[in-house]
Amino acid sequence: MSVETYYRDSWAEIDLSRIQHNIYELKQTLPEQTGIYAVVKANAYGHGDIQVAKAAEAAGVKGFAVALLDEAIRLREEGIKAPILVMGWVRPEDAAIAAREKISLTAFQPEWIEEAGQSLSPTCPLSIHMKWDTGMGRIGIRTVKEMDELLTALDTSLYTLDGVFTHFATADEEDATYFHEQQERFDLLLSAFQERWSGDVEIHTGNSATAMRFPETMNHYVRFGIGMYGLYPSPDVKAMDIMPLEPALSLHSKLIHVKQLPKGEAISYGATYVTSDEEWIGTVPLGYADGWKRSLQGTDVLVNGKRCPIVGKVCMDQIMIRLDQQYPIGTHVTFIGRQEEEEITSDEIAAHLDTINYEVTCMISYRVPRVFVQDGKTIGSQNGAR
Repeated sequence: MSVETYYRDSWAEIDLSRIQHNIYELKQTLPEQTGIYAVVKANAYGHGDIQVAKAAEAAGVKGFAVALLDEAIRLREEGIKAPILVMGWVRPEDAAIAAREKISLTAFQPEWIEEAGQSLSPTCPLSIHMKWDTGMGRIGIRTVKEMDELLTALDTSLYTLDGVFTHFATADEEDATYFHEQQERFDLLLSAFQERWSGDVEIHTGNSATAMRFPETMNHYVRFGIGMYGLYPSPDVKAMDIMPLEPALSLHSKLIHVKQLPKGEAISYGATYVTSDEEWIGTVPLGYADGWKRSLQGTDVLVNGKRCPIVGKVCMDQIMIRLDQQYPIGTHVTFIGRQEEEEITSDEIAAHLDTINYEVTCMISYRVPRVFVQDGKTIGSQNGAR
């Protein structure tokens, strides 16, 4: 893995050893016959798709799941040869590209099957997985009638039906009532499907929460997403203490300017913060264009193992923080991660934003270089300016 040059003092560190640890932890929980597809959509939830995919492959995952055909092709171009499933809708006219690259697509509309088939060839059939909507309300067939229509449209000289799957909407909530309702709907569809289709297909229903909470109900494989990155799908799942996960991402920068201001001086746009006494103010080169939203004004960063609040509005490229004392230029600042006895987690940031930890890692923008660590050593980086 190459170390790319970057020219700024803000970066996200990705510990690939922790990603592999989380995969091993899930493997120990799952039945021996159940494999893992690593979900690396959205640039691996902001962690770096290619590097994470290669680390996950080394840890023994069976394949990969993404949301977009573009993401799947990028994996192929970077040498990933394992099975890849695109879980989202792909334009039917692009089906032949997926077939050529041996990428599986998701199907749930008979008209899509017919239109996509116009560009396919029996010499290069397309692998598809049928999506069943058992209660997520997003995409997928909902009835046996819809299943019959799709199977009727399926020309087996142009397609191979390799999988069926669903997605649980509330598996990360303590109350499992709706989860069990969805499971019952899936079982009814599966019974009807098995009466109509004699070929072997892979069945996968589990996301991180489902796989962690109900491992004994998993089928051929599970789709391991947020848990692979060391983050729990929800506070409810975290409180269950099912398995120890290790967060893989931390976010850092450095002080680039430090000044002492007298009482009554305003900081940043709109003068929303005014010093209440003599205060040491530090400037850090990371802002909302890097994904650190304006609404994070007032939250803390870590300097010298101490919490220091963001004062004034977050700017596009910089923030200001109130320091407890003067620090030299270049002092390490941590936005997510640990310094000494203090830690700021993605969950803490998510709580402030009234969102989920998924969004926190995904919102770290392309401008922030990713630095990859394995067993405590830097092994590569991805320039954030591309």
